[in-house]
Formats: sequence, C-alpha cells, structure tokens
Amino acid sequence: MLVNVGTVIMTVLTLASLVGGFGVNWGNIASHPLNPNIVVQMLKDNKINKVKLFDADSWTMNALAGTGMEVMVGIPNNLLESLADDYDNAKDWVKENVTQYIRKGGVDIKYVAVGNEPFLSAYNGSFLKTTFPALKNIHKALKEAGHTNIMKATIPQNAEVYQSANDKPSEGDFRKDVKQTMLDIVNFFHENDLPFTVNIYPFLSLYLNEHFPVEFAFLDGDGQTMTDKGKNYDNVFDANYDTLVYALKKAGIHDMKIIVGEVGWPTDGHKYASPKLAEKFYAGLMKRLAKDGGTPTRPERLEVYLFGFLDEDMKSILPGPFERHWGIFRYDGTPKFMLDFTGQGRQMVPVAAKGVQYLEKQWCVVNKDTVNLDEVGPDLDYACYHGDCTAMEAGSTCSKLTKVQNISYAFNMYFQIQDQDVRACDFKGAAMITKVNASVGSCLFPVQIVSGSDDFRINFVFGRFVVFGLVLLGLLTVI
Repeated sequence: MLVNVGTVIMTVLTLASLVGGFGVNWGNIASHPLNPNIVVQMLKDNKINKVKLFDADSWTMNALAGTGMEVMVGIPNNLLESLADDYDNAKDWVKENVTQYIRKGGVDIKYVAVGNEPFLSAYNGSFLKTTFPALKNIHKALKEAGHTNIMKATIPQNAEVYQSANDKPSEGDFRKDVKQTMLDIVNFFHENDLPFTVNIYPFLSLYLNEHFPVEFAFLDGDGQTMTDKGKNYDNVFDANYDTLVYALKKAGIHDMKIIVGEVGWPTDGHKYASPKLAEKFYAGLMKRLAKDGGTPTRPERLEVYLFGFLDEDMKSILPGPFERHWGIFRYDGTPKFMLDFTGQGRQMVPVAAKGVQYLEKQWCVVNKDTVNLDEVGPDLDYACYHGDCTAMEAGSTCSKLTKVQNISYAFNMYFQIQDQDVRACDFKGAAMITKVNASVGSCLFPVQIVSGSDDFRINFVFGRFVVFGLVLLGLLTVI
C-alpha cells in the first residue's frame, strides 16, 4: 500500500495531543543517508521529541543540539573491547561524545547505550567478555564527569537473552549461556539505578515460526488469549515483555525500569512485511501508548522507541531481507503508510521530509534490443550483490515482475546506488538509461537522493557478509 501524500489531506499534530512514552530509532546504514538537518526537521514536524542513535556521529549530534529532544546515544559493538580494556579510553569517549554536548543549547543526552544486542547467539559469544566491563567503565566515566545525575548508561539487549521453557511469561529466565553475565549486569543496574533496555519484535515471531498465530503478533486485542498466573495475554509483545519481568524477579529484582529500545514492523522483504500490516501493528501500539497502558504484570506506562524512522538500504540481510525495510519512512523521507502519532487511530499521513534533493529522473533498464536473457545471470548477481534486491523476495512488493522487469529492477538499484554513473548502466550492452519511469504498479523503481554526507558512505566491501542466496534464489529460477 503506497501512500500518495499528494492526495491525502495532512492533519497537523499538536504537541499536547502527542502520545507520551515513545521515541524513534534513527539509523544511518544507508548508501545515501538524508542530511541530518532534514531528519531533525522531520522529527520536529511530526512532534517526536525522543530519538535513539546507534553511534555519536558529530554531524547528527550537532543537528540535534538546541532542539530539546531527549537522545539515547550509542556505542557500536566494535568499540566494546577498547572501552573494556582501558578506562582511559572510556573517559576519552565520554569527553568527546558526551561532555562536549552538555552545554546551554547542546544535546539533551538521557541515555548512553553501550553496545547493541551484544549477546545475540549469532555472535557466538564475541562480546560476552567485553560488554559488562565496557559498561562499568562508561558508567564510571560518566559519573566522574558529573553526568550521572542527568543520564544513565544501559545495554540494549535482544529479547533472545531470556526465554521461557513453556512459553509462559512466569517461567521466564535468562538464557543459560549468558545467565551469569546477565545476573552480574542486572545487579549492577539495580545498584546504580540504571534501566534495562530490550528490543522486542513481534514480527520475528511470524517470520521464524510459520505456525505462529498471526493475530497474536498485533496489539489490537484480536489475538487468541493465553492465561498465565491469572493474567490474560492476547499478544506476544505483552507476553515477551513480562517474560523479562519474571526473569528479573528470579534475579531478585522487582522494580527495575525497563525501556523497549526497538519495536516495529517492516514493510518489505517477506510476505508478512508489508505497509498494510505495519500500519495495523503501529495503530495498535500507539493506541496502547495513548492509554498509558502497560502489560498485565507491569501496568504502568511503557517507554518505547519505534524501529525505525527511515529505511536503511545497506543493512546486512543475514537476519532476513526485511532488515532494510523497517522504516516508517522510505529512504527519501516519504511516509509508507497511515500513522497517527496521537494514538487516536485517525487516518493520518506522517509529515514527509522537506528539501530533499534527488538525482536526475532517469532509470537503468534492460536494453531489449541487445539483451540475451540466457547470459544475464552473472550481471544480475553483480547488480544485486552491490545493490538492494530485497523488494523482489517472494511476497514482497516487487515479487511479481516479469523476467525483464526483474533484471531492470536489479540494474536500476545498482545504477542509483552508484549515483547514476553512466558506467553503472552498461552490463556489456544489456542495459540502457531511460527517462521513462520504470516503476511497475506498487513496485517502486527509485530515483536516488543526493547523499547527506560522504562521511556516512558505507564501503561496499561489507557486501561479502551478505548472503544473497536469499535474494536471488527466486530470481535465478525464472531466468
């Protein structure tokens, strides 16, 4: 479902009516990230006053200065070892990425996120020995600098760090292989009044289990009810959240603040990743937040960060092709679906980005006069390897293209990511540049934007980590 902002009447949000308790994640793993000043204006226009970052990029931080927005600034996992090994490194990081912004007209930093989901089982324990020491050093450095009265350190964990043997929240406990470390961390949190941050993704329940009841993934009350200890659960978000609550109780901690660092729904890359279902998910979530409602075990207001604000076309697709489509907004800051940030369920389109500059309106497509479909396979592989073909996955917005359209889509994605360099639309004569919009129905053949900053560019060497068998499996069978 594509939102045509030109035919929908915008409703202006008022700060007084905005739902409390939520912010958004702002990631920048994109080939052409929006100018941070444009993104900050988007946040303002949508009356969003809380944002979570995954690093402390100076341009982003300076764009946020003076806005009054609450910020959670992030420390990437690749810095954990150096911060754990040497306290001076932690002091330097705090000085450069926190202290310099704590001034009149500066950045309202409320949290420092030490790492991001460092205990994912997919990491095979790579950060198990460095995360907690890094946290302690950052907390000590923040305290020494006099910042702990206004901000807290935390560790965003994936919900994978806890589990339940029978899927009932009351049986929640920390995963065996990380349990002792998690107990050490939560006790340190408790002693220093630090919050527990967890990322919860109901979508993944559907993605990982084909037998999962679909309605149980949403928060609109239509899910089948599960009863546990006299409490009723009609959605997996509540059940997951309370599983953590019980895991903390087993650790002897009953009142720790919990922040949901990431929660959202993707719009492409899988049959359940669509704008329609994303709209349904967010509508239920925002209504819940508007009522200041919590979970059966923790009924007080939730504090959550929606994931994410913008699509990121350079994210690794190892978890799944949908990884590049979590944004409420597309790569260029245009909204994908209706979303009422007031939680009143009104048919509203979020305010789009302003002042976005696009490259020339031209597309790279198959040259039908010269192409031999039997020989194009390697070129298609190359284009998808260095571009983004995740929207062509089965059940996605571009999954029903013809053979020629499939190839054209891949060629155009590569062409756009390469800043429309004419050499990127050759493929041994199989491609040509056209001024005719190549989009097919709801399948958008994008025209790329002028990049916000070359500093944000992602080296294409990252591609060796991408498993493009996920992307190409269906495509190669039809060529």
